[in-house]
Amino acid sequence: MSSIFQRALEAIVIVIVVALAVVVVMGVVYRKAGAALVWYDEVAAILLAWLTYYGAALAALHRGHIGVPALVEQLRGRVRTSVVIAGEVAVIGFFSVLAWAGWVVQSALAGTSLVSLPGVSAGLAQSVIPIGAVLFILAQLLSLPRVLRGEAVAEEGTLP
Repeated sequence: MSSIFQRALEAIVIVIVVALAVVVVMGVVYRKAGAALVWYDEVAAILLAWLTYYGAALAALHRGHIGVPALVEQLRGRVRTSVVIAGEVAVIGFFSVLAWAGWVVQSALAGTSLVSLPGVSAGLAQSVIPIGAVLFILAQLLSLPRVLRGEAVAEEGTLP
């Protein structure tokens, strides 16, 4: 399951990076040609936010976020398990609140559109908040068994 999830997140991140690169290059070319694109800044900012959220979920799957693994690795038995579980509860709790807040934002944006692209829903642009939070939670849960077993974080992009 985690390898399918990892491949899906990698594909999404690659698509977003390519789209962001294309939008930025187009923005520069059009601006140099004297015909700046009115939607460039808004779309680039949205793609950057999407890259951040989806990339964070991918990093969570690899346990690549800031932490203190050396401290946890020194602990043994119930103390170690308790510390790991407490950390997971805190992280999952935070992202649960973020997912809820993102859903509230979605409701508040119903019927609104982007400023520079009136045909695109603002809710679509902001959907990354609840989706990214849920993906982060899923990544944490998928990688939790390895952490509890005391296995090293996956290297070179592989998870069992």
